[in-house]
Amino acid sequence: MPTDPDTGYDPSLGRKFVFVTGGVMSGLGKGITAASTGRLLANAGFDVTAVKVDPYLNVDAGTMNPYEHGEVYVLKDGGEVDLDLGNYERFLGTDMTFDHNVTTGKTYQHVIERERAGDYLGKTVQIIPHVTDDIKRRIREAAEGSDVCLIEIGGTVGDIESMPFLEALRQFAHEEDDEDILFTHVTLVPYSKNGEQKTKPTQHSVKELRSIGLQPDILVGRSEDRLDPETKEKIALFCDVPTDAVFSNPDVEDIYHVPLMVEDEGLDEHVMDRLGLADEALPKAERSTEWRELVTRDRDRELDVALVGKYALEDAYMSIHEALKHAGIHTETEVNVLWVDADETRAEHEDRLASADAVVVPGGFGSRGTDGKIEAVRYARENDVPFLGLCLGFQMAVVEHARNVLGLEDAHSAEIDPDTPSPVIDLLPDQYETEDMGGTMRLGAHETDIEPGTLAASVYDADACTERHRHRYEVNPEYIDELEADGLVFSGRADNRMEILERPDHPFFFGTQAHPEFRSRPDRASPPFVALVEAALGSTDTTERNADVTL
Repeated sequence: MPTDPDTGYDPSLGRKFVFVTGGVMSGLGKGITAASTGRLLANAGFDVTAVKVDPYLNVDAGTMNPYEHGEVYVLKDGGEVDLDLGNYERFLGTDMTFDHNVTTGKTYQHVIERERAGDYLGKTVQIIPHVTDDIKRRIREAAEGSDVCLIEIGGTVGDIESMPFLEALRQFAHEEDDEDILFTHVTLVPYSKNGEQKTKPTQHSVKELRSIGLQPDILVGRSEDRLDPETKEKIALFCDVPTDAVFSNPDVEDIYHVPLMVEDEGLDEHVMDRLGLADEALPKAERSTEWRELVTRDRDRELDVALVGKYALEDAYMSIHEALKHAGIHTETEVNVLWVDADETRAEHEDRLASADAVVVPGGFGSRGTDGKIEAVRYARENDVPFLGLCLGFQMAVVEHARNVLGLEDAHSAEIDPDTPSPVIDLLPDQYETEDMGGTMRLGAHETDIEPGTLAASVYDADACTERHRHRYEVNPEYIDELEADGLVFSGRADNRMEILERPDHPFFFGTQAHPEFRSRPDRASPPFVALVEAALGSTDTTERNADVTL
């Protein structure tokens, strides 16, 4: 391994590295494949971490539109990252850091800053070696203290944006011992019209990978069904890998079943053998079975939850979908999410909202859809429907209360209407001088003090909670006394910031300025989501409750 001080490498960082690339098309499930492999390695007793490489020029995901890239996932340390980091946290049960997300923008920014500071001592700064050295340094530092580090390379092999990262991987392979590094390539295996599994896309993808100096050790075929034995043999022959290194990853109903599927395929055992870890792994009889027991748990009850948002894309609300699923696992309930477009609540989605057992109003930015969210809050309040408001949903609950209970008809958020005469939601004081948009909000984990004897105290079973935040606006302190005068209670506070609201006159009405969905795990369901599901299970029949509902 290089010892040149320019590289900054520390040979003691990390032990084993598994690189995961993808071919044919994006969105194949590289992240879930990697996360599932990591889950199985963790079950076998290894400390596993992960790195997501995103080859876009954004420094982080914070300024990206959810339609472009799905939700922005927020880490404990405040990093705004790709949603795949959320999957890694949920599957591995660990908290990632901003260092576990490597982007082109972050790398280039650092290299250019070093050049400006004169750190390269007059050298011509180039992609090779300076950018590739920085990429390798970041991966090794993120792997520090782990037994195995999984590194997912975003995008598809052949994309021009990915080339510096793939070149860094090629160099990595020369700098590590063969038993310490493993390349996994995930490809699409489609069906022809006559039902034959086609291997040509995989062959071309591997050819592209080999043309830049990378030979995959493992191939994972994504398909509707398991790969036929003949298909595996053909892929092995034309892609120059052993047949027992070709694995199926077929479609499943629930992504949490993927670890079970690849375990049945023997992927984890092959990885451990290939990395020389088999002798260090726990005996099969002693490996954790908690994941399997959780995700296969019977769910003998069912309910519908309306998710009222403005992005008609499930990935934009991935963590909320998963948190509801976790609450379902905890309560042994099948939770169905009903999408309600906040722009079309009255026109097209009125029946869907009225048929739901509970309502969730999520976070978001901008004015579009806010009227529909306010209407959804009003509907839940007036009809005793269990309600959970998250971030902007919390703020719209404040606006709805100010307008429809207190009579402040023009009340609004200053973010949505800067000229509102009643800005019950206003800019955070420390945001007035902020000019840059990226990474400047109130981000990451913050502690909230909870008032004893309140719903919040019951939900968290504690006098404080720590949740992750991502917001630039808050409840205006000038209106707090007025807002609490008629039925609304701020039961959670962080100094002078209002963090949690509730209504004692309602069966379950709970809003939080935070994003509790980001801390939810299959084995550690988020308390507010569990409480929402439990409240919905205990509420009256929706057909009776909503017989005379008007929106």
